[in-house]
Order: sequence, then structure tokens, then C-alpha cells
Amino acid sequence: QVQLVESGGGLAQPGGSLRLSCAASGSIFSINSMGWYRQAPGKQRELVAIIGSGGSTNYADSVKGRFTISKAQNTGYLQMNSLKPEDTAVYYCNAILTLESTQLSYSYWGQGTQVTVSS
Repeated sequence: QVQLVESGGGLAQPGGSLRLSCAASGSIFSINSMGWYRQAPGKQRELVAIIGSGGSTNYADSVKGRFTISKAQNTGYLQMNSLKPEDTAVYYCNAILTLESTQLSYSYWGQGTQVTVSS
């Protein structure tokens, strides 16, 4: 059973930092890409950052220069610095994984982790 497990959310003050982790487990052949999305109350889910298998990255304009996405083996990270109240949202990890058993690729989502930025 392949799954993504997120951790690291919580409460931070404006200007503070948090680091999110997303651990992929199961019979995974490869991680094609891993991304972080967020959804604030009353808003649509939006892409925050994404990293490809080769290490290429892409960021939403709203987080450029503040957030850094990275990946080490089967775990992805989102380092969030200079946090703002508008960063408050539920953050979801998404990964496109190729399975060992079938060599087919599928999209998987984590359960979401709450990030609240408030003084």
C-alpha cells in the first residue's frame, strides 16, 4: 500500500518558519515529481511548489524567495520562511509515483497538515 504521510505543520508567528515533510512509503519504483499544494478556507486548492525527478523546481509567485522545496530519497520537504498570515492554509503533499509492481504511474495525495500564521 503506497501512502504519503505529512508532518510539520502547526502555528507560527508572522516572519517565522516551519518545515513540512512528506514521506512516501510502499513499493515505489520512482518518484516522478513531488509537489505541495495549499487550500485556505473558501478558496481553491493552489500549487505552492513542485520538484521534478531531476531536481527542477517551480514556485507560485506568492512564495518565491520565501519557500524552498527539496527531496531526499522518498521524502519531500517544504521549508517555509518569512511566513505571512496569508500563508495560513491546509497544506497537501502530492506525488506522481511509479509503482514497482506495474511500472505504471499514479498520483497520490497526503492527508493534509494545517499551517496557521498568526501573532
